[in-house]
Amino acid sequence: MTLLTQPLRIAFAPLLAALVLAGCATAPAIDPAALPSAPAAFKGGDGRWTQARPAEAHADGAWWKTFSDPVLDGLVERALARNNNIQIAAARLAQSRALLQAADAQRAPQIGIGADATRQGGAITPAGGGAGNLFRAGANFSWELDLFGRLAQASNAASLDAGSREALLRNARLVVQADAARSYLALRALDAERALVRETVGAYRDTLALTERRFEAGDIAELDVARVRTELAATESDALALDRRRAEVEHALAVLVGDVASGFGLDAGDWNTALPMIPAGVPSTVLTRRPDVDAARQSMLAAQARVGVAQAAWFPDIALTGSGGFASTDLGELFKWSARAWGVGALLSLPIFDGGRRDAGVRSANAELDAALAGYREQVLVAFKEVEDQLSALRLLAEQGEAQARAVTAASRATVLSDARYRNGLVSQLELLDARRSELRNRREALQVRSARYQATVGLVRALGGGWESAYGPALVGRNAGGRSAGG
Repeated sequence: MTLLTQPLRIAFAPLLAALVLAGCATAPAIDPAALPSAPAAFKGGDGRWTQARPAEAHADGAWWKTFSDPVLDGLVERALARNNNIQIAAARLAQSRALLQAADAQRAPQIGIGADATRQGGAITPAGGGAGNLFRAGANFSWELDLFGRLAQASNAASLDAGSREALLRNARLVVQADAARSYLALRALDAERALVRETVGAYRDTLALTERRFEAGDIAELDVARVRTELAATESDALALDRRRAEVEHALAVLVGDVASGFGLDAGDWNTALPMIPAGVPSTVLTRRPDVDAARQSMLAAQARVGVAQAAWFPDIALTGSGGFASTDLGELFKWSARAWGVGALLSLPIFDGGRRDAGVRSANAELDAALAGYREQVLVAFKEVEDQLSALRLLAEQGEAQARAVTAASRATVLSDARYRNGLVSQLELLDARRSELRNRREALQVRSARYQATVGLVRALGGGWESAYGPALVGRNAGGRSAGG
């Protein structure tokens, strides 16, 4: 093996030293103990569903179709196509992919062509010192040798940023899907409640007509008429308040589907949407399904890669350069073969003193990594919290719904008995009004509990990342409060 001469060893000493230290430019490892771990099972889950595997409810991920409501299907599709938040997320993804392309381009050779003309004089001119012209045309080449991984780390960070943006786009779609479903289901719940209150208004009007006839006949006092009129007016006020709430929900739905609220409308309809039972699966699958968790994870890894980029700034930059073309003092002779010119070179740049700029860059990158790691941990904790919230809500709402159904049955029976006894003069008007007030309150609470079950079901889908699979099929569809099954 030929030994390097002394001058060459001196010339290459900085490069050899940098190669020895190159291993220090790698990104720091993340302590597994600092990462959150998934629990063995959900506290609020059902043991029958603990063997679920991560998958989507449908081949196309259209989980909302398990509600078996064509109107809901159409609204969600419109929202996916026209929602502005989705378009903003898509634009940011395109921007991050462009930045990735730019980072990758830094690792490739740079080739360009150019031409210039100069007139110069003085000491820099050939013998004679007179002014002269110089014309040049040709191509140039440069390529930075990424011996220490700085460019690779930067490209990796940009790739992870693009992956994070892609996950955020998926999350934006999931959020819009869930918000559209929740708004639509809230609208249908308000339609049912409005119908109930207006039915009660009709009953109060019948009672008022009967009371006025009995007052005209002298059977009762005017106080009884005033009481019925009070209940009628209060119930009519409740109906108008529900109209106002429905209008607000309808306007919010218009924004979700990308329409102007003034031109958007959804007719009142029956609440026949099926209520699916969503299997939660094993907790660890939440970390693979939820796009916001995936986005936080990739942001953390990108921050880790940027620590490597900051560390690599301490090592030399090595670039190969080359040029080829023509140069002449006479423009007419520029492209003759005798005017050809070329050059090759190598450039080594090694930092010695920068006033602490590179050290500050490393500390800044490490701080960014700490923040990203904490953000990832927080996102995981929030994910499990949201799943547990919806699981416990569904379990307790199911029990509450059964209890409320018994209350509605009893209140309805009390109203029937009170009405019959009032018409026969056996009880006072106060007893009848109290019975009707109790029945209306319990029926409205039953509708609100049913609505909360639908909202919690959509919330669980969103908390699980929009997909599931169980041993019983994509989803278990139960009967809703109205008695309609998915196929009914």
